[in-house]
Amino acid sequence: MDPTAVELLTALAGGDGGEAGREAWAGLGVLVRRPFEAAPAVSSGEAQWVALGRAPNELARAHELSTALAVRAALDAEFRADLVRWQEQARSVRTGQGAVHNTISGGTFHGSVSIVQGRDFHGALDFRRSE
Repeated sequence: MDPTAVELLTALAGGDGGEAGREAWAGLGVLVRRPFEAAPAVSSGEAQWVALGRAPNELARAHELSTALAVRAALDAEFRADLVRWQEQARSVRTGQGAVHNTISGGTFHGSVSIVQGRDFHGALDFRRSE
């Protein structure tokens, strides 16, 4: 898994992304719980998934899960294909990652300027002038 996946793992484990994020995190749980025939020293990723779910802010746990998933994917082609599909779907979940850039241009402004910053707005926005 690539380095951005570690950020994605911590975001989803921490509950980011609302219902879609929770579903993506649960989907990864289903994936790592699938039977895995390997040497006893090779983790299925389930223990690391559980550990990160309990402590989503611990980056080391996210790295451990990422490593376990990468090793398992290297040993199991079917798992690798399913993991790639999971990553593609999970990356579409809005987890607060990304940037917002705001620019005010076009001249000199006098008086107050109202600024709304954000990235993902859902529903109606209401702008009313207050005196």
